[in-house]
Amino acid sequence: METPSLNDHNKQEYPPMHTAEHLLNGEMARRYGCGRAFSAHVERKKSKLDFRLPSPLTESDIRSLEEYVNSVIAADIAVTDEYVTQAEAMSRFDLSRLPDGASDTVRIVCIGDYDRCLCAGAHVARTGEIGTFRISSARYADGVQRLVFRLD
Repeated sequence: METPSLNDHNKQEYPPMHTAEHLLNGEMARRYGCGRAFSAHVERKKSKLDFRLPSPLTESDIRSLEEYVNSVIAADIAVTDEYVTQAEAMSRFDLSRLPDGASDTVRIVCIGDYDRCLCAGAHVARTGEIGTFRISSARYADGVQRLVFRLD
């Protein structure tokens, strides 16, 4: 099948960090019911995600998230994608972050059964390419949990 033509993406992510972001984002949404991060800054050296939570994560919660992400990395899961229309995606994903005038075809990035989300960015082919994931700091204020993470 020919890869559909999508809108140009305005940023070139560092694929290992961007893929790690998907894993953390997906697990936060599953574990805490907070949805995906409402603010994200994903860079090569360190990245941050902000989530709305009613109370701060504990040190144990943070270590558990790290262990989870590192276990998926160690499992060396394939990162794949599929292309669907916006109409098909609507029942499974929040389309509110799509840019105005987005193409009718969207890409879903899939990391095994661990994460699925709409994304136009760059990713590794397998989670084993990510490296070791570490949450380097966590801050909670005014209902917002910020997680800063790095790859070693």
